Amino acid sequence: MSHYSIAVIPGDGIGQEITPPAVAVLERLAEVIGTFSAEYTMLPWGSDYYKQHGVMMPDDGLETLKRYDAIYFGAVGSREVPDHVSLRGLRLKICQGFDQYANVRPAYLLPGIPSPLRDKQAGDIDLVVVRENTEGEYTGAGGRPHRGHPAEVAVQTAVFTRSGTERVIRYAFELARSRPRHHLVSVTKSNAQEFSLGMWDEIFEEVGADFPDVTTERMLVDAMAARLVRSPESLDVLVASNLFGDILTDIGGAIIGSLGVAPSGNINPEHDYPSMFEPIHGSALDIVGQNIANPLGMLLCGAMMLDYLGQPEAAQRLTDAVQAVTGAGHTLTPDVGGNATTTAVCDAVKAALG
Repeated sequence: MSHYSIAVIPGDGIGQEITPPAVAVLERLAEVIGTFSAEYTMLPWGSDYYKQHGVMMPDDGLETLKRYDAIYFGAVGSREVPDHVSLRGLRLKICQGFDQYANVRPAYLLPGIPSPLRDKQAGDIDLVVVRENTEGEYTGAGGRPHRGHPAEVAVQTAVFTRSGTERVIRYAFELARSRPRHHLVSVTKSNAQEFSLGMWDEIFEEVGADFPDVTTERMLVDAMAARLVRSPESLDVLVASNLFGDILTDIGGAIIGSLGVAPSGNINPEHDYPSMFEPIHGSALDIVGQNIANPLGMLLCGAMMLDYLGQPEAAQRLTDAVQAVTGAGHTLTPDVGGNATTTAVCDAVKAALG
């Protein structure tokens, strides 16, 4: 039996509400399937920690996290801490510090979850966005000279390296090759960003030569935003820069019924560092304390984490249990048309595990 050590960071907002019951589901899964065990260590980092200590995580936080096999992350963001402080001080610090360069965000329409798109049924939408996760537009390069004066200048520089671009594109090609349709779309705005994304286009063509079995397209991000709404069934795997991937995956969450059901993984494919798994919905401060946050995205993150750890059978068992609950339609949170609580949904998934 394999044993894993998991760092759990509930973080902010609804992250603190969905994470404990999701961990309980994972613990139940381990009992049922019997192929692994895991120890979950809760780390109280986030905006509450910042208000006490002036930092989102301890200075030696990355050294602490290195000891774990994976990180299970809830959400970040609060009204009391500026967004750039909370994001850079926790999530981005982990992603960049651990070279988690592939942000993998599936968008799959679950049974029993209505899509806002007309006539779309379960399985009609089944795509994955691979988002470059450590450089690009979110590198943090820039500054604001002459702050507060009429001559103030704000400069935010996107940084694209050949090595960083090539490795995430290669990861996306490998993922497309592993899926039945073998189809990959590169999404850029290289007609306007000719230097950075012009290089991206060139590297996409170069790497593509190693994958003759993968059908490719190149598309501008504005056209892709429309395509995601008009014909998402035509898409399989997308690869995009940090900013464009971030925006497009919110569209992906919307068309599968709710951001609350969309998981993601911040992956270091080489396993040099632990990878981190988090739902894409954020801290959702407007519903904090009501016990109505949708935990399905968090649970599906658990399935992604188990697959990453080498437990595909357990990952599939959890995914099947989630689909059994949504397909039954009796225990759904308000964001997808139900009236169940967060706790009730997690309890239903535990029961569906057997």
